[in-house]
Parts: sequence; structure tokens; C-alpha cells
Amino acid sequence: MKLLRILTVSAAALFILSSCGIDKTAGTVGDGNPDKPHVSVGKLDFYPDFESKSGLVTPRNVYVWLPDNYTKGKKYAVVYMSDGQNLFDPEKMFNHQEWRVDEVFGSLLEEGKIQNCIVVGVANSFRTRSQEYFPQDVFDLYSPELKEYSRSKRMGEDDLLGNDYLKFLVEELKPFIDETYSTRRDRNHTFHMGSSMGGLISSYAVAKYPEVFGGAGCLSTHSVLYITNYDAEKDFIDSANQCYVDFLRTTLKPNGSKIYMDRGDQTLDAQYPKYQDRLDRMFKDAGWDDAHYVSKVYPGLAHVEDSWASRLDVPVLFLLGK
Repeated sequence: MKLLRILTVSAAALFILSSCGIDKTAGTVGDGNPDKPHVSVGKLDFYPDFESKSGLVTPRNVYVWLPDNYTKGKKYAVVYMSDGQNLFDPEKMFNHQEWRVDEVFGSLLEEGKIQNCIVVGVANSFRTRSQEYFPQDVFDLYSPELKEYSRSKRMGEDDLLGNDYLKFLVEELKPFIDETYSTRRDRNHTFHMGSSMGGLISSYAVAKYPEVFGGAGCLSTHSVLYITNYDAEKDFIDSANQCYVDFLRTTLKPNGSKIYMDRGDQTLDAQYPKYQDRLDRMFKDAGWDDAHYVSKVYPGLAHVEDSWASRLDVPVLFLLGK
């Protein structure tokens, strides 16, 4: 995955927003910014190098997708999505794949199948992506031996950034979005969605901030947590996954939110059945009903953006359907 380039943008082409105490600038369609993704449906506002005023995270690009019918006269639910640079434009991707967020959301809105919503894509930090998307409190459940093993794989307690990342979303980015756009600010209209480790941080967001996020879409959830070699680390994976399952069981209130999880069966997703099945059993045993927890398997689909795009409508309908 390529790093998005840091740009210096002419002040004459921007308007300044200062509701968060620091300057925020939005690009517009056709503004000539080479890092801005192209969308074929709706409009994309682009905030290059969005900074955390308290230094919780490193600056990263933020993308706000607005549907064709967006108007200040309506209120919109908000879907926050991880790996924001992967969502809209295959030409900006190393593998020329994307989530097709504008097409999928736009089509569902046009068909009247989902409530009015906008999408906020938050770019990953590239070098510290795993640390930011790791459900940090799960590490506290590790045994001393498991903690030491994790440290040896460059994921010790001093490396974890998941709590800072979510705090940035909740205390800095969400207030900015709510001040700038016409949003529904309550938990029942605020969601988090992502894939792989982005699926981990989505489930963690609902568990960590249940008063903020009312649901999560977790595609190809990397429920094995952070590993480097499946064959050599089976014992570590099994124990780490159990800690993740235990954390969700004790933290999430049954049927208190909407949780969508899925997996394919190709490439990296082929490693997930045992661990996703354990999650599914936990949710069932805890009393979650079908209206609040869904888990699906997609034969033939892999751990790539094209596969996630092909089924994106399913979690979107689950979370936002009328």
C-alpha cells in the first residue's frame, strides 16, 4: 500500500474551518489535488493531512462522502470507515481495487433502501496501522507468557495505539464532522466499519464507546489478532483469539448494538473459520438475536477490496436499512 503524498495546497483554493481549534480545509471536485480520489456518485470532500490537535494520532487524510441529495435541510447518519484511502478510487490503490463506497451507498440511497447517511473515510497510518487497529484492552487479558510472546513480535503494550486512535475519532474527528455537516449525532445513527484489522477496530469501537457507536460492520475480521506466521504460531493465535472473544463477551451488552461479521474462504480469509466460529458461538450463547448479530461466509471471496466491495451492500443494509 502506497503512502499518500503530503501536499501544500494554495490558500486561495480553500475555505478555512476552525471549529476544532485548528485549521481544517476541504478540497472540492476538480480542485486539481492529485491525491484526492475520484468518485462517480455523490461528492467527496477531502481533508489532506488532518491533524489531531492533541497529538493522539499522526496526521492523515480524511475523506467525507456526501450523497447526491445531501442538503443542510436534512439530517444524516454517519458511517466511519477505516483504511479510508481504499474506499473510492482504484487509481489511488496499489492493487487497483477499491470498496466502491460511493457506488454502493449511492445505489442503496437512490433505491430508498437505507436511511440518509454520509461516509467518513479515515486513512490508515501505514507504518503503525496494526498498532492503531489492535483492540488494545484485549492485551490486558493476555497471560504473562502471551504478552512476552507478543512483545517479541513487535506488539507489546508500549506499541499499542488503539485507544488513542478511537479517542481521536470520538473526541476530535466526530465533533468536527458534526459541526461541519448536518448529522444525526446519537449512537443509533453512528457506525464504524472496516475490514481485516479494520474489522477488529470496528468491533472494538462499539465495545469501547457504546454510547457513541451503535453498530459495527466487520468484514473479514482479523480475529487471529496480530500474527506473523500461522503454521508456527498456532498456539499464540488460539490464545489471543480466545482473549478477544472473552473481551467482547464481557464488554458488549447482548443485543445492545448491531454487529455484522463475515469472511470469505480464499487467501488470508482461509485462516479464519475456526476463530470466527468461536466468535459466532459466543454471540449465540450470550443471547444475541439475528436482528443484532449477523455472521456470514462468502465462498470464493478473498481478502481484497474487490471481494469486500462485492458484498458491501449486505452490512450497509444491516446497519442502515429502513
